[in-house]
Amino acid sequence: QVRLAESGGGLVQAGGSLRLSCAASGRSFRSYAMGWFRQAPGKEREFVAAINWNGGGQYYADSVKGRFTISRDNAKNTVYLQMQSLKPEDTAVYYCAAHTTVLLTDEYDYWGQGTQVTVSS
Repeated sequence: QVRLAESGGGLVQAGGSLRLSCAASGRSFRSYAMGWFRQAPGKEREFVAAINWNGGGQYYADSVKGRFTISRDNAKNTVYLQMQSLKPEDTAVYYCAAHTTVLLTDEYDYWGQGTQVTVSS
């Protein structure tokens, strides 16, 4: 069992930055690939970014490529999502998730509760 808790969301103006954190507890964090997803009101949850167990591979949705950076610190059991040049269309609840392998779809085994990101125009 892995428990995940996101933090760092908030309200930011367009063009601004935020860094989301996801702290993991429970079974060995370094065993898991981690992903970030988001869900905007009235829309389906969508993939944002993913990182493999040792940080050696990162994967991004086209909509965030070049603006968002996923990273992890296995010593701190934490994965991060650095978001820059934010746009109003980035407004969503952001979720982190854990799985034994990297997935670009939402079939992850474990999920956090989510953190709200709101980008004003």
